[in-house]
Amino acid sequence: MFGLGMPELLVILVVAVVVIGPKRLPDIARALGKGMREFRRATDDIKQSITLDHDDYNPTAALKKIHHPPETPAQNPAEPPVPSQSSPDDDGKTGI
Repeated sequence: MFGLGMPELLVILVVAVVVIGPKRLPDIARALGKGMREFRRATDDIKQSITLDHDDYNPTAALKKIHHPPETPAQNPAEPPVPSQSSPDDDGKTGI
């Protein structure tokens, strides 16, 4: 933890008790812990949103869409069906 060993932590604790006092030390430590927890939560949320944005964005696929748009069938307006005409039989009559 930041390259601090046990002797350094004990010195910091003793100085904190002398400067702050034993009655207020738990309150200050609790507030410091809550602040660190909120900071960690905020940084984790930012990391997660960056990761999600990075996973959703694929530059290769985006470039392919720009250079080669997907082909769609031609959108012709619907034409009314043309009635089929029967061919005349050998005797010249229509088959209707």
